[in-house]
Amino acid sequence: MESFVQTSESILSIIPWVEKFPNLAAGFTTKDGGVSKGHFSSMNPAFHVHDLADDVVRNRKIAAERIHVPAESWVGAEQTHETNIAKITAKQAGLGALDYASALKQTDGMYTRESGVLLTLLFADCVPVFFFAPKHHLVGAAHAGWKGTVGGISKAMVEKWTRVEGVPVEDIYAAIGPSICPKCYMVDKKIIDMLELILEEETKTAYNQITDTQFALDLKKANALILRKSGILNENIITSEFCTSCDESLFFSHRRDKGKTGRMMGFIGFKEE
Repeated sequence: MESFVQTSESILSIIPWVEKFPNLAAGFTTKDGGVSKGHFSSMNPAFHVHDLADDVVRNRKIAAERIHVPAESWVGAEQTHETNIAKITAKQAGLGALDYASALKQTDGMYTRESGVLLTLLFADCVPVFFFAPKHHLVGAAHAGWKGTVGGISKAMVEKWTRVEGVPVEDIYAAIGPSICPKCYMVDKKIIDMLELILEEETKTAYNQITDTQFALDLKKANALILRKSGILNENIITSEFCTSCDESLFFSHRRDKGKTGRMMGFIGFKEE
């Protein structure tokens, strides 16, 4: 059963989490319900794709009303396809929320223990990975394209929580959100070789070889395998079936749209208590 369920025109919520914990906001935006035009029609929350900044701000404020967390409480990141993870405090609320210039530099993962802060990351085929440890009032999110995946950003988040925050790995839950499926995502052997460095033999279950030089890579499965290898219990991992490329009515796709497209936003945070 799909765990990312449409709860408004613009929002897919992680239902198994938010139904059990009503103070949690967690999910993924669709491309509908905003004001952007052309390639960015219509709910584009990304400043960096050269959409009109005023339209992006309006989209973010519309999404904020539907998420029930004010945009001024959001935190955004520059996202440079690396594995840097930042711990966020309430003092950083608003950075990257209504402009791109103030977004956290060279950051592709964030986590926080504080209420009233919404962690936000942007996607258009890459894998959104959400983390939740309800017993420890801890949430996080990571941006895992192929570079972040082979670099082990999902593993890095688990290590931050277990080694720095003192969270037992069995208390960590993870959700892998809508992203490109292996039918739509071909890569070369170089990427498969890099994935093998982190997954070893398990790499073989995350791809199908199509030709001598082309491989259909399942980025969602690769991240799920990395999470399991990092110690997260299999029953604590949920994976969306949505493909951002296949599901054209719901999502922007960088690969399908040949780069001329908007972004979706993954978000997670505790609402103000």
